[in-house]
Amino acid sequence: MANTILVGAQWGDEGKGKIIDFLTEQADVVVRSQGGNNAGHTVIVGGTKYVLHLIPSGILRPGKVCVIGNGVVVDPVAVAAEIDGLEKQGIAVSRQNLIISDCAHLVLPYHRVIDEQRELKKGKNKIGTTKRGIGPAYGDKAARVGLRMSDLAQPELFTEKLAARIEENNVVLSAFGAEPLKFEEVRDAYLAAGKKLAPFIENTVVYLHEALKAGREILFEGAQGTFLDIDHGTYPYVTSSNTTAGGACTGSGVPPHRMDRVLGVMKAYTTRVGEGPFPTENDEISNMLHDMGREFGATTGRARRCGWFDAVATRYAGMVNGIDELAITNMDGLDTLATIRICTHYRLDGNLLDVPPSDLGQLTRCEPVYEEMPGWQTPTHEARNWKDLPANARSYLERLAELTDARLAIVSVGPNREQTIVL
Repeated sequence: MANTILVGAQWGDEGKGKIIDFLTEQADVVVRSQGGNNAGHTVIVGGTKYVLHLIPSGILRPGKVCVIGNGVVVDPVAVAAEIDGLEKQGIAVSRQNLIISDCAHLVLPYHRVIDEQRELKKGKNKIGTTKRGIGPAYGDKAARVGLRMSDLAQPELFTEKLAARIEENNVVLSAFGAEPLKFEEVRDAYLAAGKKLAPFIENTVVYLHEALKAGREILFEGAQGTFLDIDHGTYPYVTSSNTTAGGACTGSGVPPHRMDRVLGVMKAYTTRVGEGPFPTENDEISNMLHDMGREFGATTGRARRCGWFDAVATRYAGMVNGIDELAITNMDGLDTLATIRICTHYRLDGNLLDVPPSDLGQLTRCEPVYEEMPGWQTPTHEARNWKDLPANARSYLERLAELTDARLAIVSVGPNREQTIVL
């Protein structure tokens, strides 16, 4: 498999967790390089459902090493609870299969309160954040006032720095009209989590370069998706990190020339969670998928907004990420449709666009231009080979790959590992 960057090619929730879990069989090390516990990967193994937020999906396979890189923002209390939850499900988590970067920044309670208060103040202009404090934590990182895992590993130093940060942020919380935080409560909770996590903390850049020298194969798992990228997404309706392929390098310390391929994951249709423009959004397909029990967020439980496949967006995602190969998921979600639409262009003020405009106002005014393809109206969830798929389903997949300008490599027809077709 070599060293693979896996990215979401839409607005996140593309089914990356299942594809990561499938690819991990071939990988030695699985790296998470950005985001925080605002992301979620749902993996079903042997009928058991696992919902992961910070820990890479490789934790579900014996013999794999999972790395939380320097580009991730870590809520220590949340990751400690995630470890406890996995162990209750029979998944052993130890220093042998989980390493956390000493340079990863911390998400603290004041980040969560500030996140929530900012959303409330925005009213109808809210972004749709998960209120997990991710944006404010990255803000502190950029302002060079954040605390890191290395601080947490030194209780006296952490206590000193935390006191100063809570004193400063309590002034901010008071300005919002929120209750001030109690220093002792925060300190005690975080030091307890820090004690549990201490064995996992080390310089992950050094570990990854040693793994490279040893010829071990590394999978870099993306969180969220291309159009939630802080630079390349539908700003300001984005997350606070680089969710595109470049973020795997900066968030892990592995240089670009050591990466061998980029795999883009996308659904056979389009979804997004939260606010922001969504040109192909469609109530009919949303209602159909929700009635099937599909498209509810792994982290928040929120119903996702759904629409037809947007090739304008995925074409641009291919450019930004350098996508070599595609994994298309949720094919079985379209099994009942007689006709399926694909957005091939946007129309803006009478002009046809091949790629989405960067300006939010212009993107909001874009109208999708569709082509139609015949559906297959046959269940696909039992397909295990390319030839098992109906002819119309194969034609649809080939068209999506053509429009995205990448090679189709994987098709998923259900949530389980075995419901995966490799081309």
